[in-house]
Amino acid sequence: MRKTIVAAFAAAALLSIGCVSTVSDTHTFALSYGKDSVAGRYPRTLDQVYQAAAAVITVNGVIMNEYIPHDNTNAVRSLLGRVNDRKVWVRVESIDPKVTQVDVQARTKWGTRDLDLVHEIEKEIALKLVQ
Repeated sequence: MRKTIVAAFAAAALLSIGCVSTVSDTHTFALSYGKDSVAGRYPRTLDQVYQAAAAVITVNGVIMNEYIPHDNTNAVRSLLGRVNDRKVWVRVESIDPKVTQVDVQARTKWGTRDLDLVHEIEKEIALKLVQ
């Protein structure tokens, strides 16, 4: 009986493992699904918001990759960083010439989401833009 219950839990765990899309249009390993990103809109240019996002990631951790998704126009930039042993994806997208949106997403190395870190990074980007 115990073996059956353990086997059922193991099967359920294996079925829940998978990949999720990131805000930068890539995929990553995930154990938990659900809301794992936060968006914010700011009345600034794309370059100003991207520089603020890169500065925040650099202060809190390290930037691992910066890129412009090729399936979009030049109005989108993304970066991948590591903060507190978590992967953090930041996507900066120009909504119109005066408004820019930032999407921040974070996952632990075990594939679980970290909404506290996501909110913290997004707030720090907003504070960096005010300075």
